[in-house]
This record gives sequence, structure tokens and C-alpha cells, in this order.
Amino acid sequence: MSESSKGNPLSFGQVVIGPPGSGKTTYCHGMQHFMGSIGRSVAVVNLDPANEAMPYSCAVDISELITLSDVMENLKLGPNGGLIYCMEYLEANCDWLQEKLAAFRGHYYLFDCPGQVELYTHHDALKNVFAQLAKWNFRLAAVHLVDSHYCTDPGKFISVLCTSLSTMLHVELPHVNVLSKMDLIEQYGKLAFNLDYYTEVLDLSYLVDHLASDPFFRNYRRLNEKLVEVIEDYSLVSFVPLNVQDKDSMRQVMQAVDKANGCSFGDQEQRSLEALMSAAVGADFHFTSTLAVQEKYVQSQDKTVEEEVMDM
Repeated sequence: MSESSKGNPLSFGQVVIGPPGSGKTTYCHGMQHFMGSIGRSVAVVNLDPANEAMPYSCAVDISELITLSDVMENLKLGPNGGLIYCMEYLEANCDWLQEKLAAFRGHYYLFDCPGQVELYTHHDALKNVFAQLAKWNFRLAAVHLVDSHYCTDPGKFISVLCTSLSTMLHVELPHVNVLSKMDLIEQYGKLAFNLDYYTEVLDLSYLVDHLASDPFFRNYRRLNEKLVEVIEDYSLVSFVPLNVQDKDSMRQVMQAVDKANGCSFGDQEQRSLEALMSAAVGADFHFTSTLAVQEKYVQSQDKTVEEEVMDM
């Protein structure tokens, strides 16, 4: 055991990462309420210096240390350069973070991180912060959120797979990839394949064949084939679908993360979760009563096919 971890109790948590607009802050808000409803004490840590409107109850806020607006104004940097500077400043002042986190010992931690992709694919500042947390006896899993609308465009989905793989290899944490906003996926258009094809990342050669029907991508078939080979050779990327308004979907994501970071699932918490899943919806956090996302999508597609047959 390292010197920095001696005397520190074991703490569990999630680092919530992903591109801008993928729903990281909404996820933290929803997971805070969901875990609280089953008796888990949750501390949300905002590590995004550009996050000014937080819907959740924030335990630790990086804006007390540094803000993106101040950096941009004083150092004349743009948003991307400013965010990188903020993360490097946080890395240099990890003692501030350690002191703040010490006030919430015994809690489960949700780290709401910035949305700049390069912070998770090749820049080292946040990676080093996560490594420092591990030295303080934090057992963390990375929850990488990706907007589900990318599934409707094969080219973008291949790009997302490459980004997810790069993030997994760079961050070096147990990793759970999540397709967010699944309740809105039908608004983005019809999928070329069933949902399980995208969540399980099945044989991607079919995706390349589908891309070949587009005159633009036909010229890049060899490139797409090689990208797909890299993804399949590593065989690491898969996704858990998430509808933050559905309690069963939240449970599945939470249990996947608990398995990844090693968080034990106690008897009392298990009983609370079972009661929550069978009880009426509470007033604090609204969950819709829906079918599983896969079943719902398949049923809607079957109905569309039946209507087309009737019209013939």
C-alpha cells in the first residue's frame, strides 16, 4: 500500500465522461436521485469549470478553485485551450481536491467531467487526476456517455466506436460505455439494424456494406474496413442503453458500473432496490413506466411493417 493511501477508507465512484451534449450532467442528477432512493449516500463532484447551471446538489465544485470564464478572460485563451489549462491547474492542485473530498468520506462519488473529447483521448491532465484518486483509495469506473442518435448514421457510429476505444485505452479505468437518450432514439430516424446490433457491437462488416450504398462513403470503403478491423481486434467496445427517466434502465447501468468498480451490493441496498422497482413512482424523481427499450423499438418497427403491408 502506498503512503498516500494509508489510513484512507476505500471509496467507490464514477467518472462521468463523454462529448458535449451527451447528457453527463443530466445523468449525474438522475443517478444521484436513484441511488439516494435505495439508501446510498451520494456526493456529486463537478469537475467541469464551464458548468454554471447544475441541477443536482453539488458537494464539491471546481469553480471554487478555477473557472473557464476567468481563464479565457485573463489568459486570452479560447474555450478548448481554456479547458485544458483548467484541467492542468486542477492536476497541479490535487491537494485542494483531496481536502474537499475528505469532508464526504463514506459517500459514493459521481465526478461530472468536462465534455472536451481530447481530454480523454490523448491529453494527460484528467488521466493523472484519476490516477491520483486511485492512490487515495478511490475505486472508480469511467462511465462514457454517447448520444444514441449516432446509431442512425453508420459513418458517425464507426467514428463513435473509434473514439470510445481510444478513450478506454487512454483513461485506463474500468469502463462502461452508455448510449444515452434512448427514449428519444425514434425521433432521429429508423435504424439500419436492431438495437442489440449497436449495443453489443456485432459483426461490423454489415455496417461497412451499408455504408457502401452511399456514393460518398463508397470511395472510403477500404478505410472503413480497416477502422472496423481495429475495433473488432480489440473486442472491447460495447454499450449499455440508458433512458434516464426509466428506473429499470438506471438500475441496469448502476449494476454494470458496480460490477466494473467492485462496489459491493449489500443486502439492505438490495431490498431497497427491489422495493423501489415494485413501488409506485415517487414525487422527487419522475420515472416513466415503459417497456424495455429494445422491446419498445422492435414493437414500433413491427407495427410500421404491418401498416405498410396493409397499404399494399
